[in-house]
This record gives sequence, structure tokens and C-alpha cells, in this order.
Amino acid sequence: MFLAPVIKLVFSIFAFATIGGYTGTTHLTVSCPDGDQPVEAFFAYPFRLAMKPYCLPPSCNGSCTETYLQGDFSSSAQFFVCVGVFAFLYCTATLIVYLGYRSVYLQTSRGPVIDLLLTAAFAFLWLVSSSAWGKGLTDVKYATDPNRLVQLCTSCKAGEFPSMGRLNASVIFGFLNLILWAGNCWFIYKETPFHKVPAPPTTMQEGGAPGP
Repeated sequence: MFLAPVIKLVFSIFAFATIGGYTGTTHLTVSCPDGDQPVEAFFAYPFRLAMKPYCLPPSCNGSCTETYLQGDFSSSAQFFVCVGVFAFLYCTATLIVYLGYRSVYLQTSRGPVIDLLLTAAFAFLWLVSSSAWGKGLTDVKYATDPNRLVQLCTSCKAGEFPSMGRLNASVIFGFLNLILWAGNCWFIYKETPFHKVPAPPTTMQEGGAPGP
């Protein structure tokens, strides 16, 4: 009972920590007679890609044109982080209740029932937010793909693809949290009055009362 909130707390931290504070760079190169000129397009959480311009040289004479990455994927990313942060706070609160107020928690059926409903709600939120962020991450990869960006510049060549290992891990942690929270519903359910243990059958002795 005490181990479950600790595991959920740790995995919740991993989920939002792997996406929060992320910065990435898409690399391009412009072919010039005196050598290749590097072009770097930066982007970061919450993935409003058009917020920061990058310089795309139309020629090799030193001039450049400000260009923007396209796409706003902040809604799914921020929703995912929000679910992770609130899940972390709820795990912290339940851990305090389990350790310090266990008798009060089990004194009535209200505590386990509320715990079950909130845990099931968080499991659903993890499903929705992880699915939405997984789709958002696919769109981020497409929008920052250097092989697609070189279509805007005839003299450009695709460079290094941005490293997104942390973002891939965040989606994995999101679905792992879904499994943890959904599985924990069963253990909390056993604490509620909805899970009734059948009473053992009583043995009836037939026959009259013994005589004097």
C-alpha cells in the first residue's frame, strides 16, 4: 500500500521532467564557393516553434533572411506536464495520509472511495495526455525535420536531426504511468466497501436438544 504512491511519484517526476526544459536544434548547411555555412534553428518546450526565428542565407554574400519554424504544439505538451505535476502532488498527499493518518483513512469508507475515484481519474488523464503528446511529438519531429526544411532553400543541405531521446522517453513514461495508476485502482478497490469478502458459510446442526 505504501510502495504504490512512491513508485507513482517517481514515474510522475520522470514523465514531466523529461519534457520540461527541453531544447533542441535543427541543423542545415548552405553550400557556398568558400565552404559550407551552418544554419541552426532552435526550438524548446512548450514547442511554440514560430516564437524564435533562424537566419536562412538566400546567398553566400553574408546577408540572411529571418525564417521561422512552423507549428504550435504547446497545448498537448503543457497538458502532459500539467497532468504529471498534479499527479506528483497527489502522490505526495496520499503518501502523507498513508503514513501519518492511516487510521483516519480507514475509519470510514469515504477515504478509500475518494482515493479510488481520483486514481481512476488520473489513469484516464494519463491516457489522454500521453496519447495527445505522442501525436504532438510526431508533429514536432515533422516540423523540425531538416530534410523538409531544405525545401525552403535551394542551396541548403540537410544536417543533423535534432536529438529527441528525452521526448521519446517522456511518452514512454506517460504510458507507464497509465499502467501504474490503472493497476493501482485494483488495490485501492479492495479497501472500499464495493469489494465485499464473502462471509464463511455457517454450519447448522440438526436434531433436537439433548435429553436430561
